Amino acid sequence: MVRSTYGPPSRQKRNRRLKLAKGYWGGRHRLWRTVAETLTRAWAYSTAHRRLKKRDFRSMWIVRIGAACSMRGLPYSQFIDGLNKAGIVLNRKQLSELAIHDPLAFDKLVEEAKGARAAAVSA
Repeated sequence: MVRSTYGPPSRQKRNRRLKLAKGYWGGRHRLWRTVAETLTRAWAYSTAHRRLKKRDFRSMWIVRIGAACSMRGLPYSQFIDGLNKAGIVLNRKQLSELAIHDPLAFDKLVEEAKGARAAAVSA
């Protein structure tokens, strides 16, 4: 009886992984064991960094909003507090885009926030 091997599927799996490692430097795209280690690590990092990307973007939006607010004489925390008291519901991504692309609308939001904070203090 002919001995059955797992040759073709093994080679297909190896070639598939080697193809995924295309562009890596040195043995990382050439040597099978190194390719396997590198891809495993790359997949782990990509999973973790998909989570981190959300945090990074949120902090970038906050920095942008803070810079735009400080140019208008209001700290970021007071601006957000004023928006909450005024009942204006915009997320930080939208606020950041407004600060960059529509400064007049952002000026109105800052005035609304200042007014809502003043009304809350006097009440």
